[in-house]
Amino acid sequence: MKIYAGNLPYSVTSEALAKMFEEHGAVEDAQVITDRETGRSKGFGFIDMPDNAEADQAIKAFNGTQLNGRQITVNQARPRRDRFRR
Repeated sequence: MKIYAGNLPYSVTSEALAKMFEEHGAVEDAQVITDRETGRSKGFGFIDMPDNAEADQAIKAFNGTQLNGRQITVNQARPRRDRFRR
């Protein structure tokens, strides 16, 4: 399952995000999205967890919790919108 994590502190790295979610199960990939030009975090990221039950458990555990003073949003990622559709 692909998980969305939003309102992340800008200091959070992809490695820290993976380690956080590994508390609830296997993590295939974790990526904090960064600005192409500056390399600065955009404050959100995605986590891939192969086991849906573990992913659901992680979502319930982290959604609405505080991380470095920010209340994070964690839920199942929605399909990407087509940016160029008119």
